[in-house]
Amino acid sequence: MHSYSEIQCRWESVNFEHPSTFDTMAMNDELKRSVMGDLDRFIKRKDFYKKVGKAWKRGYLLYGPPGTGKSSLVAAIANYLKFDVYDLQFASVKGDATLRRLLLATKNSSILVVEDIDCSVDLPTRSTTRGGLEGSTPLTLSGLLNCIDGLWSSCGNERIIIFTTNNKENLDTALIRPGRMDMQIYMGHCSFEGFIQDIGV
Repeated sequence: MHSYSEIQCRWESVNFEHPSTFDTMAMNDELKRSVMGDLDRFIKRKDFYKKVGKAWKRGYLLYGPPGTGKSSLVAAIANYLKFDVYDLQFASVKGDATLRRLLLATKNSSILVVEDIDCSVDLPTRSTTRGGLEGSTPLTLSGLLNCIDGLWSSCGNERIIIFTTNNKENLDTALIRPGRMDMQIYMGHCSFEGFIQDIGV
């Protein structure tokens, strides 16, 4: 797993040993099969993406109340695919130039995770601006979207981006439109079926 170092302005590698897997997730069986099926299709469709001229990337939005397993699902996806995880904390990113440099430093077969995107930083919309450091270009929604759609996705293969949020309704629609967030997954409170699975009955 990689996390952004604000002091050194680069990714730092840490051991990723989260035990969550799809076998242990307290999650509706139908939803679990749907997510796993989507991941399997994504991995197997390299030639399809090349044929249609699209970047080989996939976006997932995980939303729902706090404590419903969004972070555990991220870990289960990473363990299932055996992908590297990059944990991006927007509050530590000084501007669009830093964001672009960070994204270009990620490897193939990786997952870029932005948790609690609705409250991690007050991203200005495309029609507003947010003050940054003197002499720098502040971090903007347009900068984020341009990186995701452009350099980040076209300079590598097998890229997954995952946003998590407790409040989907607070997100700019540009962030979650099809093509950016290809699959939106609602993580609700554990059902009886999920509880039984979680305790191994």
